[in-house]
Amino acid sequence: MLFNSLQFIIFFAAVTGIYYVLPHKARWVMLLIASCIFYMAWRPELIVLILFSSLLNYTAALGIEKGMGKKALVPAIILNIGILFIFKYLVFISTSLAKLYALAGREYPIGEFDIVLPMGISFYTFQGLGYVIDVYRKTYKAEKNFFRFALFIMFFPQLVAGPIERADRLLKQLFRRNKFDVSNISMGAKYMLMGYFKKIVIADRAAVLVNTVYNSPKDFNGIAFIAATVFFAFQIYGDFSGYSDIAKGCAKVLGIDLMQNFNRPYFASSIKDFWKRWHISLSSWFRDYLYIPMGGSRCGWLRKNFNLLTTFCVSGLWHGANWTFLLWGFLHGIYQVIENTVFRFKKWNDSIAKRLIMAATLPFRWIITVALVFLAWIPFRANSISDCLYIFKNLTTGFENIYDMQFLYDTLNSLGLGVFDILLVLGAIALLMFIELISMPFEDINVMMNKLPFAVRFVFYYAIAALIIAAGVFSGLGEFIYFQF
Repeated sequence: MLFNSLQFIIFFAAVTGIYYVLPHKARWVMLLIASCIFYMAWRPELIVLILFSSLLNYTAALGIEKGMGKKALVPAIILNIGILFIFKYLVFISTSLAKLYALAGREYPIGEFDIVLPMGISFYTFQGLGYVIDVYRKTYKAEKNFFRFALFIMFFPQLVAGPIERADRLLKQLFRRNKFDVSNISMGAKYMLMGYFKKIVIADRAAVLVNTVYNSPKDFNGIAFIAATVFFAFQIYGDFSGYSDIAKGCAKVLGIDLMQNFNRPYFASSIKDFWKRWHISLSSWFRDYLYIPMGGSRCGWLRKNFNLLTTFCVSGLWHGANWTFLLWGFLHGIYQVIENTVFRFKKWNDSIAKRLIMAATLPFRWIITVALVFLAWIPFRANSISDCLYIFKNLTTGFENIYDMQFLYDTLNSLGLGVFDILLVLGAIALLMFIELISMPFEDINVMMNKLPFAVRFVFYYAIAALIIAAGVFSGLGEFIYFQF
């Protein structure tokens, strides 16, 4: 059930109506049932897997609280990672080994097979695993009611693509008494509206150009690769932050606050700053449950950078079972290592001189950061390592004809989108960046708009709604990119 489908709109309207009609004690039960229906709309039989995962983590947490400690924690970690490995990485490992056997001129003893990747498995596995580790750390006590815990894992707005919530934020909210509040309904609708703008107007239209180029890279040159990569950067941002906005909006309508998952990432002035702004719930998860336990930055310079590189490589593999994702994670790890090395030799006390230098160099640091982030999106989107290498190798081709208007016209018309559609996407991207820029002093645009007069809010949101209706892509509903992770 896609957020951008009429089916979901009807489903969510029904859930909201029933939620506020039911007495408080019955609401969480209805939310659990609704979450099961939401997940089963995709593949009904896979509800068994998510329930098993929930039972595993629920039991492990109770065992830890009863004094079993690592005897309960270690098996829980192994089983969680084991389930993820089987469903997400087993086919990838087998395929990679088959290629190695072929290179050695030997026959691979295992035949081809396929395993369905359960939607959202990486997200709900990490949410459950984080919960068990936090109970072990005594951050909070284990939930005694299995069905309440299952709702924490399966809460439908953030079930299949996050944000990856922590129990101390979400668990209590699911069961508190929420009165019908028009302000919650209004704010939730605004988050959803902005999410649909990012997804339907920007991401789904940009996807046409991106898929045309990246699915047949040998038919294009460097100009097309750069255009497709820039469009992909905003496609994935519009797609994923759009999902997060819709999820946050749905939860807000029900009186529940989900964490902010994106904070204007393309305004980052360093790679470290980018990862404080992009997919915040995942980056903080890896920081708290992998990077810091490995020693974090508390050890020597070499070990610190090893920890960073390892964390980003694991993060890359978390995103998908393909060498391209590992390369993407490795690149971001290398970026961080270089950044740490540079600033290691540029330590200075907080002073007026430092502030002036940082302010003066901000535009250059921003340009370099965005360029590096966009460059790393190439392996993330490429279908294979060979495609990725081909694109990198030919990234500068075609520019010798940059002043040939016929060449540019032909290139533009080969990208899968008409000139009007390209201008439409560029205009929508410019509008989104302008919105994020002017709302910089606030948490997001919706918080800023609430400070402004009603007439301004009315014009702004109705203009966004009109753009969605007039320029949105409604045919062939595009699945959210992060559903595959």
